[in-house]
Amino acid sequence: MSAEFPSVRPRRLRSTPAMRRLVAETRLHPAELVLPAFVREGLTEPKPITAMPGVVQHTRDTLRRAAVEAAEAGVGGIMLFGVPEVQDAIGSEGTSPEGILQLAIRDVVSEVGDALVVMSDLCLDEYTDHGHCGVLAADGSVDNDATLERYAEMAVVQADAGVHLVGPSGMMDGQVAVIRRALDGAGHQDVGILAYTAKYASAFFGPFREAVGSSLKGDRKTYQQDPANARESLRELEQDLAEGADMVMVKPAMAYLDILRQIADVSPVPVSAYQVSGEYSMVEAAAANGWIDRERTILETLTSIRRAGAEQILTYWATEAARLVR
Repeated sequence: MSAEFPSVRPRRLRSTPAMRRLVAETRLHPAELVLPAFVREGLTEPKPITAMPGVVQHTRDTLRRAAVEAAEAGVGGIMLFGVPEVQDAIGSEGTSPEGILQLAIRDVVSEVGDALVVMSDLCLDEYTDHGHCGVLAADGSVDNDATLERYAEMAVVQADAGVHLVGPSGMMDGQVAVIRRALDGAGHQDVGILAYTAKYASAFFGPFREAVGSSLKGDRKTYQQDPANARESLRELEQDLAEGADMVMVKPAMAYLDILRQIADVSPVPVSAYQVSGEYSMVEAAAANGWIDRERTILETLTSIRRAGAEQILTYWATEAARLVR
């Protein structure tokens, strides 16, 4: 053959669907997907979230059905967020045994048992009338250590309700250690902690605020990470591991694939990533306008997160995507 023709032809391994499937380096599996779900106190029917087409605030009954559908599709877990009717300065409903999140945990565990890993958001922003993730000091700043006391209480009531993993998402210094001590002290040694290790002060969280009825004024830049920083995430990882995190998370996912890769390369525990509301809504909006192929884009985004090192992906498409890849 003439030297002007290539002898190495990578296209040979792209020639047919069967060939591409055979040599695929990254695969999506339903068990790697986690469905975030919102349950709102006092609803008699699901309430659509306008900024997140296709996602709703559930009633307790529709949440049970969504959990069953996820389990039947092979989804690995469900992350529950509670939206109370009443908010106050310290987020009292977050630590009430009869608070909406605790009721939802009991509902889902009783409905699906161990067919799903039941996870719960451990944060105060859904419950406070100021919308911050913690208790405020007199000057209006978030009081880190006073907030830790509230997180410890939240962890225990969520564990009492039957949750398998708590997900502290407030980015308070020392939160994992305090929660671990509280869980162990209450006899919940088997309840795990999915630490939100690298959670950035991101614009992509916008639609989520409607989803949880947040009353936030201002921003969370004094406790969530600066999008400009990368090394800081490795410091957060080191601290969370030392404090006893069972799993760690990067949030958001798609705009922080470099951070995800760095953490996955060194973490000795499973690494998750959260494909957040703004990432979801961008795709849905573009697809609704006919600008992109919706299903292909969903799977491509999830594959990119998995390829970057996530072993679990929290995504609002979890049940749908699980059916697509089975």
